[in-house]
Amino acid sequence: MIQVEDKDALRVVMRGYRSSRETTAFVPTLGNLHDGHLSLVRKAQEVADRVIVSIFLNPTQFNKPEDLKAYPKTKENDLALLKRENVDLVFLPTVKEMYPEGGTTQVQVGGISEILEGDSRPGHFSGVATIVAKLFNLVQPDISVFGKKDFQQLMLIQRMVADLDFGIEIIEAPTAREESGLAMSSRNNYLSSEQRDLIAPNLYKEMRIIRDAIQSGTSDYIALQKTATANLESHGFKPDYVEIRNAFDLSVAKASDKSLVILVSAWLGKARLIDNITLEL
Repeated sequence: MIQVEDKDALRVVMRGYRSSRETTAFVPTLGNLHDGHLSLVRKAQEVADRVIVSIFLNPTQFNKPEDLKAYPKTKENDLALLKRENVDLVFLPTVKEMYPEGGTTQVQVGGISEILEGDSRPGHFSGVATIVAKLFNLVQPDISVFGKKDFQQLMLIQRMVADLDFGIEIIEAPTAREESGLAMSSRNNYLSSEQRDLIAPNLYKEMRIIRDAIQSGTSDYIALQKTATANLESHGFKPDYVEIRNAFDLSVAKASDKSLVILVSAWLGKARLIDNITLEL
C-alpha cells in the first residue's frame, strides 16, 4: 500500500495508473474509519483496478471549531484497516498542503447547500464541495464512491460533478448499519453504550414507521413528521428535523411524488445523528 502526503507524489502515482490503462476508484474520508467506510472501499474494488483513499480532516466543513477539535484522529488504525483491505494508495495531506496560504476560491453548489443540513450547518456544504473538487482535480479518478447515509451530500456531489464537467462516475453505496439498525458513523463514538444500543436505533425505527405508513397509503406527510418528532423526543432525542422530501431534488414532498426520501437529524447527548430511507411508490 503506497502512502503519500504531498500533491506531486500523488500525481506521479496516478499518472502511472493511467499510463497502464488501469481504472481508478476514489474514496474520500475524514479519517476515523469504521466498517461503513470499508464498505465503500469494497464497492470501489468491485468497479476499478486501483483503489485510492484520502484521509483528510477538512477544517472548512466544520462550522464549529469545537467539533473539529473533538473529531477522533486514528491515523495508525485507519492505515492498518486500509492495508488489510488491500487499498492501493492512501493520500494523507496536511491542511497546509490542501489550503496553501493566500487561497480564496470556494465552490458553492446553489440551492441544495442551503436546506436541511445546509440550514443547520451554515458553510458546511461549501467546505465539502470545495475539498471534494480539489481532491477530484488532484486524483482525477474514473469513479468515486459515496455512501447514501449522507444523502444530501451525495446529491450535492452529483450536482457538482455534472455542473463542472468532472467526467467522474459517482457510485452510491448502501448505508452500512449496526445489527440494531443504527447507521454506522464516526459520530457514534460520542454515544454511551446505553445510548448506542438502546436509544439511538429508534432513529431508524421511526423512519421505517413513516415508510410503512406511506406505503400503506398515508399521504398526510406533515402529521407523520410531527408524530415521529414527538416519538423521538420521548426517547430522549432533540430532533433537528424530520422531513419527507422528493428524492430527486429534495423539494417538499407532494402526495403525487413517486420517489421519496425520509431524512432525519437529531441530537442524542453530544452526538448529532443523521439518517435516511428512500422509497418508491
